[in-house]
Amino acid sequence: MAFLPKIEEILLLAIWKLGDNAYGITVIEQVEKDTGTTWLSGSIYGALTRLKKNGYVKTSKSEKPAEQRGRPRIYYTLTKSGMDKLVLAQQVTKDVWQDVPDLKKAR
Repeated sequence: MAFLPKIEEILLLAIWKLGDNAYGITVIEQVEKDTGTTWLSGSIYGALTRLKKNGYVKTSKSEKPAEQRGRPRIYYTLTKSGMDKLVLAQQVTKDVWQDVPDLKKAR
């Protein structure tokens, strides 16, 4: 059983949360909201590339409206394999943390 690196797990969750609105900037904003940390875009895009290469996400380009300048947006969608990995990550996390008391109180 191969486990996802934490950043890839966080990204898959962000894409799942964003649904049809999961493109570069919104994914970065969701990750920063969820983690409370600022991330370098290179680390995010590198991990997104790995997720695509491994078949966990697929991409599609937006139709660029006439008033929009620059490149078209690239949207990310979970594949079945990506959703399966996310389900596994959730279950493993639940199992590992089972029977652990609130660590804030245990200090």
